[in-house]
Amino acid sequence: MNLSSVRQKFYQETQKPDEDIDLARASLYIAQEEYPEIDPEVYIQSLDGMAQELSKRLPASKYPLIIIQNINQYLYDDLGFNGNNSDYYDTQNSFLNKVIQRRLGIPISLSLIYLEIARRINFPMVGVGMPGHFLIRPEIEEMEIFVDTFNHGEVIFTQDCQDRLNQIYQKNIVFKPEYLAAVTKKQFLARILDNLKIIYVHQQEIEKALGAVERKLLLFPDAHIELRDRGLLLFQLGYFPQAIRDLETYLEIEPNSEDVSTIRSLLSQLHKNIDN
Repeated sequence: MNLSSVRQKFYQETQKPDEDIDLARASLYIAQEEYPEIDPEVYIQSLDGMAQELSKRLPASKYPLIIIQNINQYLYDDLGFNGNNSDYYDTQNSFLNKVIQRRLGIPISLSLIYLEIARRINFPMVGVGMPGHFLIRPEIEEMEIFVDTFNHGEVIFTQDCQDRLNQIYQKNIVFKPEYLAAVTKKQFLARILDNLKIIYVHQQEIEKALGAVERKLLLFPDAHIELRDRGLLLFQLGYFPQAIRDLETYLEIEPNSEDVSTIRSLLSQLHKNIDN
């Protein structure tokens, strides 16, 4: 496996047991491929400093809603963190270093900061991978409240989540309990990479999209869709033998997928290009 030094660090961090993965550090390794000059330790120390300052302001009461209220006041009112409504698909919104610098982010990156601050003050929270809008919640059994980090830490309940989904998709969504399931740290990182992949493909930055897919495959080597997408991106970049390998492997694994005819047609074209 020939990995760059920063990608090797990402790989090593994410091969740990999930509970031992340093989410902020792994996220900064993602950012470091875009901003190679950054020192991840600077931003780890920034998170440490935020948590230390917040700790001084916490009341004696450890009631969860009071702690959330204090985190919200510190992050949003005092530090000025905000959801970036005006330029939601700016890639800077997905990179932890830029979110800390600019105080702007999207749900997944603002949730990352919130989770890291909460962990440091011994108030464990988990990510919730709701479709279309990432949330977090306290890691407390039978406490069904959620925090919308994109909207200044608004506390919402299950019915609010249903309403939010309907609003996002502009129709009534059949709500499933798994929409509010906690995500693992690897799943959290994969969601960051998914966002980046979509943006890079839309911007036709194919090399960078390929980098996002490759890192997701480091997290989940058996992610067949990512294997297919890597093959498609390699094709666009002119790496035909590598594209053939990925796409043929994908068809072996997923012989009944809906896109079989499309992939077979592309493979036929690729073989002709090589033969010529």
